[in-house]
Amino acid sequence: MATLTHSVAQLVSERLAVYKHKGLLRQLRTADGLVDFCSNDYLGFARSAELKAAIQQADVAQTRARTGATGSRLLAGQTILANVVEEELARFYGTEAALIFNSGYDANLGLLSCLPRLEDILLTDELIHASMIDGARLSYATRHRFRHNDLADVEDKLKLAQESRKNGQIFVAVESVYSMDGDVAPLCELADLCDRYDAALIVDEAHATGLYGPNGEGLVAALELQDRVFARVHTFGKALGVHGAAVVGPTVLRDYLINFARPFIYTTALPPHSLLAIRCAHVYATTNTDNRTQLYKRLTYFRQRVNELLPDAAWTNSQSPIRCLLVPGNDQARYVAAQAQAAGLDVRAILSPTVPAGQERLRLCIHAFNTHDEIDRLLMILQTALISEFNA
Repeated sequence: MATLTHSVAQLVSERLAVYKHKGLLRQLRTADGLVDFCSNDYLGFARSAELKAAIQQADVAQTRARTGATGSRLLAGQTILANVVEEELARFYGTEAALIFNSGYDANLGLLSCLPRLEDILLTDELIHASMIDGARLSYATRHRFRHNDLADVEDKLKLAQESRKNGQIFVAVESVYSMDGDVAPLCELADLCDRYDAALIVDEAHATGLYGPNGEGLVAALELQDRVFARVHTFGKALGVHGAAVVGPTVLRDYLINFARPFIYTTALPPHSLLAIRCAHVYATTNTDNRTQLYKRLTYFRQRVNELLPDAAWTNSQSPIRCLLVPGNDQARYVAAQAQAAGLDVRAILSPTVPAGQERLRLCIHAFNTHDEIDRLLMILQTALISEFNA
């Protein structure tokens, strides 16, 4: 047994060595003391003392609540609190029903692995998140990818799907705001195409939740498409600053997921504290709209200063707080990020194979709490680092 353990450990070590040699080895590290230009805490909710106090007060008020869920919601983990919070989420997002999952990854995995079935056809944007890709891989449906945000290609794929399907359903899955480019999906046009070809639209709102709509209900709600999107995934660990996620849509979808979504069925439920945090974050989003106003002022300032300091740099076509500066080459992207980190700014490089080779980048996130001085410092450091890298 000891020999087997040693040989397996050696095998794993060799695989890591290959990854390290290619410059792809990932490591965990903290960013204490650095100015945040990296996290998805766009509105600053995760650092809000007011929201933290509200969660603590709600937790103390729930005198009968346990510290843990104690099991799956189909067993011991079901609570009245979970039902009540889901009803509140359904009202907030303007839909019939909501079902809470432990994370956005779990929600996408559960939804896409069980909703499209063997006789169905699933069309996905080529740039959907890894959680959506993994869910699609677990589905028995026939899957085709279309070029990113390319409506002509979507329609071509829909025509072929309509011609080839027998009794199955066509599903189209996209993100509303794409996590690696920061651009948005043409949701109105996609909804029109789905209506025309009798397809069901699925939208991951992870990076839109909290940012769009009157109270942060997401881009679907902002465009008043709630009744034309079959399923939405809302993640609470980004702009809302807490944890967990929910799939929202018609009541029949909730019932279906309870019966077929394995990441929901076979996992311990979120504890009461997390459910209370979700509730408080949504109340806070409704009553504190100044954060969104401040964020979009910061984005306007950032765009202005980019035009002045880095007019020729290669930026993705972002309409969100995610701003991506393309720096082709893993070593080159790492170098520019390291210069920013040395200057006290938390900037991270996104490397291939997470993004395609040649599209390595710095994924910058602008926040409501970033100051003009911090933005200026960031852009001046990037300007200097890019010039140095270009001349190297």
